[in-house]
Amino acid sequence: MKFICIARNYAKHIEELEHETPQEPVFFLKQENAITRCNRPFFIPDFSERVDYETEIIVKINRLGKCISEKHAHLYYDEIGLGVDFTARDVQKRCIEQGNPWEIAKAFDGSAVVGKFLPKSQFADVQNINFHLLQNGEMVQKGNTKDMLFTIDRLISHVSKYMTLKMGDILFTGTPVGVGPVHINDRLQGFIEDQKMFDFNVK
Repeated sequence: MKFICIARNYAKHIEELEHETPQEPVFFLKQENAITRCNRPFFIPDFSERVDYETEIIVKINRLGKCISEKHAHLYYDEIGLGVDFTARDVQKRCIEQGNPWEIAKAFDGSAVVGKFLPKSQFADVQNINFHLLQNGEMVQKGNTKDMLFTIDRLISHVSKYMTLKMGDILFTGTPVGVGPVHINDRLQGFIEDQKMFDFNVK
């Protein structure tokens, strides 16, 4: 299993971090060691002084695929969930400034929270899904998949040009504006529409 994570897929988040808008999807990988399963605690790593939450709609790949056309991409997933792409922001910033890869800021142990999944058939339009995050009971991030620069199907098609997608792989589709730091003893709760998808503590 691998996590394919999309960067810079919401315009306001791009502005938030002062990045350039991409002309095609940008992605990076997290390996299986990065997973924090539904409702288990997330442990802040000791090598970072600022770890940010990035709440994202995720999809689970359900079949083997390579060079998938955009019009057929919808056949390659039938579940939609919610996750968190934790980012060691200070480490990432330092890596970018030095021109180095920044996997150490994104792919560290426990950095990919995977919540529950719902049947895709439950949604009338996967490109019109509301989701939000509560931090200690306060809404800190919300988004809608209609605001994606690149649709889920476009993302699947694009990624599959470069690597084979396998059953069980999980695609993180990008985060909207509103990312921020987590602290020890925080409680994070994520929702798709009014359904709670994860509920965990930060340690």
